[in-house]
Amino acid sequence: MKHTYLTKAILAAAVLLGLAACGGGGSSSDEAPQPAAQSVAVVASGPVSGFGSVFVNGARFETGSAAFTINGRPGTQADLRVGHIVTIHAHRDSNGNSTADRVDFDDQVKGPVASVDAATGQLVVLGQTVLTDADTSFDDNIPGASLAGLAAGVIVEVSGMRRADGAIQATRIEAKPPGTVFEVTGLASNVDTAAHKLNVNELVVDYSTASVQDFQNGQPRNGDLIEAKGSSINAAGALVASSIELKRDDDGGAAGMQIEIEGLVTRFVSATDFDVAGRRVTTNANTRFENGAAADLALNVKVEAEGQMDASGVLVATKVQFKRQSSARIEARVDSVDRASNRLVVLGIDVTVNANTRVEDKGDQRVPNFNLGSIAAGDFVEVRGAELPAGSNDVVASRLERRRA
Repeated sequence: MKHTYLTKAILAAAVLLGLAACGGGGSSSDEAPQPAAQSVAVVASGPVSGFGSVFVNGARFETGSAAFTINGRPGTQADLRVGHIVTIHAHRDSNGNSTADRVDFDDQVKGPVASVDAATGQLVVLGQTVLTDADTSFDDNIPGASLAGLAAGVIVEVSGMRRADGAIQATRIEAKPPGTVFEVTGLASNVDTAAHKLNVNELVVDYSTASVQDFQNGQPRNGDLIEAKGSSINAAGALVASSIELKRDDDGGAAGMQIEIEGLVTRFVSATDFDVAGRRVTTNANTRFENGAAADLALNVKVEAEGQMDASGVLVATKVQFKRQSSARIEARVDSVDRASNRLVVLGIDVTVNANTRVEDKGDQRVPNFNLGSIAAGDFVEVRGAELPAGSNDVVASRLERRRA
């Protein structure tokens, strides 16, 4: 199944974007030919943290020759936003340079808001419980770019990570115009093939007039990961589907494939048998744990797992990095920027930008390939992150946004 359910320091996007690729010079006839660079297949999945190509899970993927699919249709990089969960099929050479062959984005749900609970930071969209937190990016087309700008009836698109209970931990929420086709991706339950109905969490999907695609024996089954699309909700509150599709893993799954995935632990038996975003993961004595230990693994813990696929299709993790919850928030003008050390100072507080920092320009300039190099003293920014080390008054940013003052 394809699942859309951030150490490598980025050296800040400003530094990365400043690196020039070495050009090949001329050579004399007596020079020995250079061996071709070896490459390995890579599949990376996680939130987009920045552009200038695409940054995911702390790595830069060159996208000049990549094909893009957006919710199953051909698209371009311009369709992507910071916080979108993408899956990148790529190859990486012996120098560590990653080149994307394909970049896929699929939302988790798109449809009208049924309710908003500001106190708990939750909303319900097409029967799906959506959770927001300090790491949720809100598009500027939502008033105030926050949960407070949403109300029942507003159509939204939610990108995020599925929790073990089926709720969505949102990484980005955008408003969509009237007439938008509704979509939901999730596990099918209460499948009634006679009545042509099923559930995706609390949403009933009526697929009696839908195009049914890719299911074994032509019908969905309980536990299938499906995507349902439709343009209307009937009087009973069911989504009238125009299509339902089985979502399948098309990664190839070849032994030796490099896998890098950020997500929530969706199944947990032990530290050697668990799922991240629905992908089975195991660890061993050689696994390196960062920001935590094997004992910290549990359901709904956010991690990034990296390693190789074994012959059984299991990701053997060489690294498991725990993702810290943002606990600090700063909104003010920038005092100074030190691009060499990937830092800026805001209200006298040192803020470090690293591989996991999501950067976005919501100011007047709207720089598309926004990075630390785009920021100058006097710019107004919002920073979300964690104080590290504790008591240091230094913040490691998980999100950095330039905003209108």
